Parts: sequence; structure tokens; C-alpha cells
Amino acid sequence: MDSPQPPNNAPNWERQTLEKLAFAALDEQRARRRWGIFFKFLGFAYLIVILFALVDWGTDAEHMESHTALVNLNGVIQSKGEANGENLIAALNSAFEAKNSVGVVLRINSPGGSPVQAGIIFDEIRRLRGKYPDKMLYAVVEDMCASGGYFVAAAADKIYVNKASIVGSIGVLMDGFGFTGTMDKLGVERRLLTAGDNKGFLDPFSPQAPQHKEHAQVLLNDIHKQFIDVVKTGRGNRLKETPEMFSGLMWTGVQSVELGLADDFGSVDSVARDVIKAEKVLDYSVKDNIAERFAKRLGANTFAGFWSGFSERAPGVLLQ
Repeated sequence: MDSPQPPNNAPNWERQTLEKLAFAALDEQRARRRWGIFFKFLGFAYLIVILFALVDWGTDAEHMESHTALVNLNGVIQSKGEANGENLIAALNSAFEAKNSVGVVLRINSPGGSPVQAGIIFDEIRRLRGKYPDKMLYAVVEDMCASGGYFVAAAADKIYVNKASIVGSIGVLMDGFGFTGTMDKLGVERRLLTAGDNKGFLDPFSPQAPQHKEHAQVLLNDIHKQFIDVVKTGRGNRLKETPEMFSGLMWTGVQSVELGLADDFGSVDSVARDVIKAEKVLDYSVKDNIAERFAKRLGANTFAGFWSGFSERAPGVLLQ
């Protein structure tokens, strides 16, 4: 009796099974590749959206109809900050040079800052007003225009405020700390070597010398006089001087109008619409580049700001 033979379709069945497994693996690989491409595309699209949001596309001033040019002065006026002379001067020059800008609005939100930076901005505004006599500059105060902020505002043709704005603080200060008592309690000895009798001027770890204090007061009085002269030059006979006007006090917007420190009430929109007669407003303020904006959003400048504040211990003169 003959032995049983395997079915004729056995090899075909094995082949078909292997083919199915191979095709299934291939399909799975293709699916993974498609999903990989999809997620890469999604990540790329997300990056494009972020970059698009960070880029300031702006408007071409040369092709824009008659408009009001806006420049912002925000924060403390200092050489390393947003409100520094270099940025403000660049923005002001662009605003005045634009052939279709009818007038310029300087929007101020500042507690003050460096008298040097404020003076640089003041002088540039006066120069530009002489160069473009038909193009007026109006300061518009929002929350605060104090000390160095008001120093700059005094260069404007007119100053507009909100009724609740804080205005004034026409004074100068130099602040610091003295650690001699703490050092005595801790048993710490200060060893300061100088070449020059006054080289340790206002050293916070040494007792305050009367002659140093007297000299510092001379410096402050001189800068204060410069500040007062700037305000009187800028405001002229509009000022209604009082004994307290240059004492460092601050006033509300209502009081500042009464004292002649400001001219009237208004906002950027109302000044553009009713005073300059050019309702469209174009911002000429210098913006951070993409890298700077991205770094700030990530908080990359936190350590730098801390280190700057930690390392710069020398007393500074401030219009605040």
C-alpha cells in the first residue's frame, strides 16, 4: 500500500503565509514612516507659527497715507534697558523723517532713570524740532511720567495726561547702603587701599566721610539745577511755580494741568485724531529682534539681570 502524499497546495500555503507576514511588516513600516513624516511636519508648522508670531511685520511708512508717528518710552530710562537713548533717538529720527508722518506722539510710561540718558533724548527732540519745524511732537502720559520721564516730556510741544496719571518728581537722588555697623558686629575688618585721598568716595563698607557727603550733595544740586532749567525752558510761562514744584513731589494728572506741568487731557488716539488730525497711528519704536524676543520669553535674561544688579554696587545718580 502506497504511503500518503502531502497535499499539492502545501508549498503554496506556506508561501502565502510568508507573503502575508512580509506585506504586513511592510505596511506597518510604511505606517510608521507616514506618522513620522506627519509629526515632523506638525513640529515644523508649529515652529513656523512661533516665528510668525515673533516677527514684527510692520508697515511700510513710505507707502502709507498721512499718519501719526508713535514712539514709546516704557520703563526705567537706562543705557542697558529698553528705554535707552540709542533706541529712542533711532525711533524719533525715523518718525520725523517719514515723509507721510504728520506729527509725532511720544507715549511715556516711566518712573525716571539716568539723567544722562534723559538728557540725550531731550537734546535730540529739540534738535529734531528745529530740523522739522512743521512737525510737532506731543508727549502723552499714561500711568506715570516721573523724574527722568518728565525730563524728556519737557521737550515736547505739549504734554497730555490722564486725570489719574502720576506726574512730576522733579528731583535727583543718589542712594546706597552702609554696612559698617554690621561689619563691627560680625568682627569683619575693612582693608581698603587707595591712591588718591578721595578714591574711596562713598564706599559702603567704610564710615561716611563728611567731605564726601558734602561733595555728593554738590553733584546732586548741580544736576537738580540742570533738571529745573530744562523744565523751565520746555514749559516756559505755562508753569505756575510753587515752592514745592521742584522739591521732588508728584501730582495727579489733574493737578499737573493746574500747575502747568501738563497742557490738557488726552490719549494717543485722541491726540492723533483731534490734535494732529491724522487718525491712523504707526508705531516707530525700536523692537527687539527675533532672538532677543525668544530669549526674553524663555527667561534667558533673568540670570543676566541678577548678575548685573549684583555686580554694579557703585552708587548712581538717578532722576527718580
